[in-house]
Amino acid sequence: MRSIYFALLFVLMACIGCQWKLNLSGEDGRSDGVVLARFDRAQRLFLTTGDYAALQQMKTNYPIETRTLIEDVLNLGYVDEPGINTRFLYFFQDSTLQALLLDVEEQYHDVSDLNADLTKSFKRLVEMVPQLSIPHVYTQISSLDQSIVVGDSMVGISLDKYLGKDYPIYLKYGFSERQRRMMTRQYIVPDCLGFYLLGHFPMSEEERDSAALRDAHMARIQYVVNRAMGRNVFNRPEVMRVSDRMQHHPEITIQQLLEE
Repeated sequence: MRSIYFALLFVLMACIGCQWKLNLSGEDGRSDGVVLARFDRAQRLFLTTGDYAALQQMKTNYPIETRTLIEDVLNLGYVDEPGINTRFLYFFQDSTLQALLLDVEEQYHDVSDLNADLTKSFKRLVEMVPQLSIPHVYTQISSLDQSIVVGDSMVGISLDKYLGKDYPIYLKYGFSERQRRMMTRQYIVPDCLGFYLLGHFPMSEEERDSAALRDAHMARIQYVVNRAMGRNVFNRPEVMRVSDRMQHHPEITIQQLLEE
């Protein structure tokens, strides 16, 4: 194996020909909120069939997502260099990876609940922080060392990082109990919001160099995530202190809080 952590992909072999376009999208025709773009399905189609027509469709329908996955997440090389397609295909050819692939497809065949939560939460977020816009959100399968990939207006969710706290492969490869508690479906939307906020309100150099300041910055981010979610996902004492402060100082806007 290239690494002890791999991403896995799965697709039903019956999905061929004109059915591909029907099965690659998670969209249901709605235009009023977030609808996850199912890039992971396009991945699975190529990586389980080896059909280069499927690869071409993946690159055509998801050019930015494909480039980000191959170049920045998996670090396989440049998307246009010779041999990269074969390298990408071979990266996922492993029996252990195929077992994980099946579980990803099984758990995330239906993502309607995620669509609904993402829509509500991002709408609340942009109301609180008008400078933000609702991003393009897509699903992918990547190596297990990344959960969320963020661009200026895009958020990628690595479904292989959200298979449950007791998932055997997480236990096998040494993820701590603290890590595994957050590797569940219920943390997908909070993680999307949190990483998106961090992309727009990053830590300063001073904050990166200080554990206390880093923690304070994350507490502010998590407080805003709680507000956007409409519930307290994060209940750390540091987050509760931010909540108390905001209750006692209603003149402070969310924008001002994030810009501190």
